[in-house]
Amino acid sequence: MSSDKTRALSNAEKQQRYRQRQQESGKKELRGYLTPEALSCYQEIQQKTQWNDSTLLSNAIRLMYAAHKCGQIGILNSWLTEHKR
Repeated sequence: MSSDKTRALSNAEKQQRYRQRQQESGKKELRGYLTPEALSCYQEIQQKTQWNDSTLLSNAIRLMYAAHKCGQIGILNSWLTEHKR
C-alpha cells in the first residue's frame, strides 16, 4: 500500500461532482413544488409507468411541448379543469 491516502469525499462533494457530470452531458436540473392535484397525478403516472423522477419530468415537458406545437394546450387545460386535476 502506498503512504498516500486519498481523502474520502463528503456527500456534498459527491453531489456536486454528480451535478457537474450531468451538466457536462447536456442535462439541466429543474426543481419545483407540486400542488396536491399535481402530486396525485404524478403518483398515478409513476405507478403505471415505473418511471423515475427524471424520466417523468423529461417526458412531461416533451409532451407539453408537443401539445403546444399542435395547438392542444387549451384542450388539455380545459380537461384538467373539468376533471379537477
